Amino acid sequence: MDRGRLEAFSDGVFAVAITLLVIGLAVPEPGHVSLGRQLASHWPSFAAYVVSFLAIGIIWVNHHNLVRNFARVDRAMLFLNLLLLFWVVTIPFATATVAAYLRAGGADASLAAVIYQVVFLGMSLAFGTLLWWSIRHKHLAVPLTGAAARTALIRFTIGNLAYAAAVGVAYLSAPVSLLMSGLIGAYYVYEQTPASRPAPAGGDQVNAEPGDADERGPTDGYPGA
Repeated sequence: MDRGRLEAFSDGVFAVAITLLVIGLAVPEPGHVSLGRQLASHWPSFAAYVVSFLAIGIIWVNHHNLVRNFARVDRAMLFLNLLLLFWVVTIPFATATVAAYLRAGGADASLAAVIYQVVFLGMSLAFGTLLWWSIRHKHLAVPLTGAAARTALIRFTIGNLAYAAAVGVAYLSAPVSLLMSGLIGAYYVYEQTPASRPAPAGGDQVNAEPGDADERGPTDGYPGA
């Protein structure tokens, strides 16, 4: 498949997922309670919406930066990309769930937060696997040194570990786990997909192509998801 088709399909899924987030925002109704108090009482919905909107936006940006450097796309990459999109379209459900139970406390709030964090952990693992496959099977158009590839994978591993930690924190405090998601998203703003550097002559180089030495890699920086 042409990488343009993969990216176009993915962009459509990202657009739908990020749009569905707004459905979880309740519209306050006129009544005896002031609009300000009603809005304040719905803070979990707004907090979860902001974190999830930024997360999907960051994932989309990093996905674009990765895909634009694909020289070719094989069948395995299509399925890995579908796995990533599976988790992305689950984010609106997880967002609505955690928003509904965030203030309730107890086991229900913890379970809602766990579901939310598991979705992001699955997304992060799928993205990292797609990156690993593209490097391992030399599908990148721009050369990467072995050191650059390892650095990129380590950066993604750090994000995965952070999401795993957030799952554990969710059992202790749902609001704190939501805050952790926001901080992890900020980490991925500084793009973690590898910036390409010319490989030294005779050095460890991955997927080198003639004439690519001066080109940039899949991303210009890293924040994931």
